[in-house]
Amino acid sequence: MNEKRYNPFSEELKRQFGCRVHRISIDGGFTCPNRDGSVGTAGCIFCSDRGSGSFGIARGMSIAGQLEHGKEVMTRKYKSKKFIAYFQPYSNTYAPVERLRELYDEALSVPEVVGLIVGTRPDCLPPETLDLLKEYDKKTYFWLELGLQSPHDRTLERIGRGHDFGAFRAAVESVKSRGIRLCVHVILGLPGESREEMLQTPAILNDLGVDGVKIHLLHVNRDTRLAGLYEKGEICLPEKAEYVELVCDFLERLKPEIFIQRLTGDGGKDLIAPRWSAAKFEVLNTIDDELERRGSRQGSLLQR
Repeated sequence: MNEKRYNPFSEELKRQFGCRVHRISIDGGFTCPNRDGSVGTAGCIFCSDRGSGSFGIARGMSIAGQLEHGKEVMTRKYKSKKFIAYFQPYSNTYAPVERLRELYDEALSVPEVVGLIVGTRPDCLPPETLDLLKEYDKKTYFWLELGLQSPHDRTLERIGRGHDFGAFRAAVESVKSRGIRLCVHVILGLPGESREEMLQTPAILNDLGVDGVKIHLLHVNRDTRLAGLYEKGEICLPEKAEYVELVCDFLERLKPEIFIQRLTGDGGKDLIAPRWSAAKFEVLNTIDDELERRGSRQGSLLQR
């Protein structure tokens, strides 16, 4: 039985497969329209030239090789028996349909890989690609992950996102019309965004009908434009207590049926700040404690 005060994705995977399932991040060799000149060349301010959240990936191997390496690590650490291939860095639908099919099929050919998660941008989902994703949704356990970061156009422009909220909304409508499971990424603590603006996001996600959410803390990593701004004193990051309070406020405003796939992150080996985020499980435990202290849970404010 789930003892959390929110709806964790891990429990969804246990219901689907009857055991704990681990995601293995893999690099499909993609780029991004915000880097190759189609939209821009600098990328988002928080993203390095290795892609956002890309640490720990066994680069230089085939898709199957990366997955076998990840399986070995996860089996040794967690006794895992089933895995999901997670195409993570950059925009993993940004290629012709034929190439996408080759990569996704290679991932599914690896023993004990029981599903796919594909992360991308809203401007990398033409109709033919969405039709392909629906094929995989029919034949395996499939999730699409879509970066939003913020629903506020002023913020999206400030972080160099390269699209507006209208483009994101249109992509979500196209994805949902095909019945594909959708997880949305948001970042708390983006430059210039107020607490009130951040707490408008759950209502927007509720209205969009998303299936899952990943809540990220704004990390300052090496070799990013954000690092330069931070070193100049132009970026203010939340303290741990402030972030925990914000996450709990966010969860209280989010529909209880939406799966929570992430509540924080540790930034990996390239982390500059905030250093407190490196203790990821401590942060997660503090979020649990704060929800218990409040006597609240995901969706509490929607039920009053």
